[in-house]
Formats: sequence, structure tokens, C-alpha cells
Amino acid sequence: MSSETPAPTPAPVPEERFLHTTLGPLARDQVGMMLPHEHIFVDLRTPDQPGYAEAEEAAVVALMSPKIEEIKARGITALVECSTTGVGRRADFDLAVSRATSFPVLVPTGSYREPWIVPFVQESDDAALEAWMHRELTVRLAEADFRAGWIKLSAGDDGITPLEERILRAAARAAVRTGAVIGSHTMRGRVALRQLDILAEEGCPAGRFIWIHTQKEEDLALHDEAASRGAWIEYDHVGRAPDDEVRGLILRALQAGAAGRLLISHDLGWFDPAKPGGGVPRPYTHLSDVMMPLLRASGVDDGTLKALTVDNPFDAFSRPG
Repeated sequence: MSSETPAPTPAPVPEERFLHTTLGPLARDQVGMMLPHEHIFVDLRTPDQPGYAEAEEAAVVALMSPKIEEIKARGITALVECSTTGVGRRADFDLAVSRATSFPVLVPTGSYREPWIVPFVQESDDAALEAWMHRELTVRLAEADFRAGWIKLSAGDDGITPLEERILRAAARAAVRTGAVIGSHTMRGRVALRQLDILAEEGCPAGRFIWIHTQKEEDLALHDEAASRGAWIEYDHVGRAPDDEVRGLILRALQAGAAGRLLISHDLGWFDPAKPGGGVPRPYTHLSDVMMPLLRASGVDDGTLKALTVDNPFDAFSRPG
């Protein structure tokens, strides 16, 4: 019998995670402050409308590149595009703006809610829906040759329709296979919690879910419940709602212990093909120029601000390479 002491089992090496962007995968040390909910191009008309999601690429680049340059000058290093299929996703336009500004953008796969769901999604069976999202996450998006960075969905205010539930379950299975995060435009807390239940049934952890537009739910206890279950809550109305209202929500979430589960952004931009010349986009600068100084003045330390604007967005949107 050998008297040699067995060699210790080596500790597992943490799997490196990346943001999958228009400019390729980016590791944690390659990015700083991020904006987790913005838009470069959106068409909020339903997909059956004439001219839906149509524009000249050069016009989109000319209108939106200055808005990107503004945030680059403020040290912001990446932006999450939240326009998905159904609301005019144009990954090719996102890529053109990204290349023109040398600025990485994360673009989603997935689908918006009814009645914005495009015919392809309506007509696909469950396996085809999962395969479509998985391919866009791992191979390329339909409109451009780069990978989707995440999955964007939505749910009706009165509850999830059967079709929306099928899309969510397919997204959950694609997320489990890839590690991608699912974000959902969901206005009601009870609907968001039901979405978390469905994800759990599919084996998708709550930590891979972002409740987009959490601020729309007036029952703040539901914010706390979602965060306590491990989901990301997102206050994405910076610069659109009164500053004191936004600051109050953020401070309350921090006091409730949600600093590690909170995302903040503007939900602004964008080139709108339904308007002459794309309309007048609103800047992505209010968070850096106004809200962060207000939070500092309210006693929020730099470490917490870094968590909210650097660490949390990376942790939410990154996935294994």
C-alpha cells in the first residue's frame, strides 16, 4: 500500500466571460462604463406598415454617430441596443454606426410582444424558435455577420399570451445552452415574476433575466422580490423622468440591498424611419452628466457607482466565449 499523500485536486478555473459585440468579443478588462438600455434604430410601427424598418444606411450613420461620439468623450465604452425583431431591428445599421465610431454595440436576438411579432416568429414551431435564437447567438445575426449579444423579449401588460410564452420558453432553452441573458420589456411586476417562474421550469436561472422597465411597476415590493430571486432589475428612465424621482428609486434600491442586481440607463436615441430624416434623437449623456453627480451628492460612493455602471452591465450581458 502506498503511503504517499494524494495530490490535492486543483481548484476549478473560472470560465472567462465576454461581451459579444459588433466589434467582436470583449473581456472584462477591455470595457468600462456601459449603457445597458439604449437604441440606435427603432421602428415602433407594426411590421405590416409600409416602409417598416427601411432607411438609408448613410443617413442612419450621419444622424447617430455624433450621439455615440458624445458618450465616447465621456468615457463610456459600450452600448446595448435594445431594438429586437418586431420593432425594427437593423443589425446592419448598428454595425455601420459602430464601425464609423469604433464603438462596440451589443445587439439582441429575440422577439417583441404581440402585435409586433413578425410572421417568421409567429409561424415557427418551438424547435425552430430555439434554433433561430441559438444560431444568432453563436453564428451570426440575420442582417449582419456578427453574433447577437443577448436575447430581447417582451410580454403583454395583462399577462403573457400563449405565443409570448412559447417565445420565452424557446429563449430560455437557448439561454441555457449559451449563457446569454434574457431581457424582457415587462411593465407589470406580476408578469415579470411569472416570467421568472417559466424560466425556472426551463432550467434557466433568474440571474440570466433582466426585468426591463422595472420602474413602471408602482409596487416597489415587487422590485425587491425580483432582485431577491436573483433577477436584474433595470431603471431605464434616466433623463426621461424627473431626476429626483429616478434618484429616489436608485437610492431606495441600494438601501434595499440591490446594488449588485441593478442596471440604470436612458432608453433614448434614436433614428426613427417613421419620421422625416429619422427625427431628432435624444442624447445618451444624462446619466454621466447629471444623474451620477446627483448620486454622489446623495452619498453614493465611487465603488457603488462603478458597480452600477461598469461591473453590473458586464456581469449581466457577458457570457462564456
